[in-house]
Amino acid sequence: MGSTDGGPFRRMLRKLTSDVETLDADDLSEDSERSGAQRASDCACGQEVTVLGRLRSVEFCPQDADASLEAELFDGTEGVTLVWMGRRRIPGIEPGRTMRVRGRISVRDGHKVLYNPYYEICQAQ
Repeated sequence: MGSTDGGPFRRMLRKLTSDVETLDADDLSEDSERSGAQRASDCACGQEVTVLGRLRSVEFCPQDADASLEAELFDGTEGVTLVWMGRRRIPGIEPGRTMRVRGRISVRDGHKVLYNPYYEICQAQ
């Protein structure tokens, strides 16, 4: 009958005393786990992954002649940079949007990156 997180009173107390960012990260992490996606913090370089999260930022990066669109996806555990090469804009890719992405994890400057990931924009819940 008991829960692994200390029961309803403890959960309610935690919600009352935690900051909004922590609660949002917990909710994202739970949604990701329920959907069957991997946790970004568990993904390793070279691994084929599916990650569910929310876009924190989106920016167009004109680097020399090659343009790219970069976005940071946060799943509640860690951020993953999404890079679409040769794209200036993708309709629906905007901050605050929840997405499921799939691709092979790389590491650039110490951060996890998915280049040209397959993506699915999720409906607001």
